[in-house]
Amino acid sequence: MSEPHNRLRLVRAGIDTYQQPVVYMHRDCHVCRSEGFTALTRVLARSGDREVIATLNVVVDDHLALNVAALSEAAWQVLKPDPDAWATFSHAEPPASAAALRAKVFGQRLDDTDFLALMQDAVANRLSDIELTAFVTACAGDRLDNDETIALTKAMLAVGERIEWGGGPVLDKHCVGGLPGNRTTPIVVAIIAAAGHRIPKTSSRAITSPAGTADAMEVMAPVALDIDAMRRVVEREGGCIVWGGNVRLSPADDLLIRIEHPLDFDSDGQLVASVLSKKAAAGSTHALIDIPVGPTAKVRSAAAAASLEARLLVTAQALGLHLTVMRTDGAQPVGYGIGPALEARDVLSVLRNEAEAPRDLRNRALDIAGALLDAVPGAEPGKGRAQAHMLLDSGAALAKFLAICEAQGGFTEPKPAPHLRPVLANRTGRIERIDNRRLARIAKLAGAPGSAAAGIDCRVRIGNSVRSGEPLFQIHAQTPGELEYAFGYATAHPDVFEIGAAG
Repeated sequence: MSEPHNRLRLVRAGIDTYQQPVVYMHRDCHVCRSEGFTALTRVLARSGDREVIATLNVVVDDHLALNVAALSEAAWQVLKPDPDAWATFSHAEPPASAAALRAKVFGQRLDDTDFLALMQDAVANRLSDIELTAFVTACAGDRLDNDETIALTKAMLAVGERIEWGGGPVLDKHCVGGLPGNRTTPIVVAIIAAAGHRIPKTSSRAITSPAGTADAMEVMAPVALDIDAMRRVVEREGGCIVWGGNVRLSPADDLLIRIEHPLDFDSDGQLVASVLSKKAAAGSTHALIDIPVGPTAKVRSAAAAASLEARLLVTAQALGLHLTVMRTDGAQPVGYGIGPALEARDVLSVLRNEAEAPRDLRNRALDIAGALLDAVPGAEPGKGRAQAHMLLDSGAALAKFLAICEAQGGFTEPKPAPHLRPVLANRTGRIERIDNRRLARIAKLAGAPGSAAAGIDCRVRIGNSVRSGEPLFQIHAQTPGELEYAFGYATAHPDVFEIGAAG
């Protein structure tokens, strides 16, 4: 029996294409020629009992042998080939959801079946990044109505895993983002778990920000737990703070986020589907959504917040999820630190009830924890914040947080950065405005979140008076080069802090 003509030996390319499987072939290899493959062709690769649909990248020089196909890390992890394995390659069939995608691009409404087909094709990698981009673009702005938002949310939920916790309330919280340093989650989880309730929190790493909750938490304890390990932690301590990317509760959402962030746009419908699909998948029964509102936050006006809140509530009702929405001040950062270790330091400072702990972070965490405790069935309305206050002041929340850290793999004290430099005010006056986005950019240029200790420490707030030459904030960096890079940007953009006349 002759060998298939469309067969190539597999090697590992050693190239990270994030979640997009890619295969590399030489343009003159017999498979490319006989199958008519060209760059960006969608190909089906089969090796043993596994298969993957990948995007073809064509090699034009001698870096790849003619009888070899190289797999990106994403493709390699799907196929998991044995040493010296071979694979057969053929054209991938058009995705079943192609008609639905085309209909949405041309402005038509989609139903439950359409969205389910699209999400099934997305997680099976039958949609290319170009097709996913078309879908995200077609849904952006106001192009998803409430019924479509609900259908998309249910479809994203249907194609992922779902955790069941048995009877009783399961609490959760989420912030829609855009506010540097707003690291309330570890404090809230500690308070809620100390109160005897379950709060299995999955959190994200930073994509465009200086730190995600998972980045800050990882400074203090392991977060890359799988579902079984996550369940053990929650059963032992009542709560957890783990990286959502490892439990894969809403894999379709992860794929769409990968497309949305480089485009730098989404819609209320996509945001709601993203957040609530993950809450429902995590088994939550009662959740709170924090919407910071401010001129440089993600949600910039009261009208935008009201529209988002209405869509969140109607979608949550359709899922059977009890939802509380809080609108909070998004005009300036929360806490002192911006960056994983600096934010972790602030969290511990609040939990330890230190005199110098940031009051704004403490109060936000108490507000959120109190609202969640009020939402528990049978709770006496309006008593939650006092209960949260007591659990924090007594040290019960700190003890619970350290116990959660130990259950997740052990607690580590955050370490400071070796290189520091202050950025000084260029005039005397009163702080009237803070640009959250540019402040976050400075922290990223300093190395956050890749360097966990990097970021900025900012103690001034809107309304504070400063004198020329006084520090506005301090840059923390792992290397002198990163320190100078961030400092250069900060001095070139003094309008990060708008300083008016002295009051």
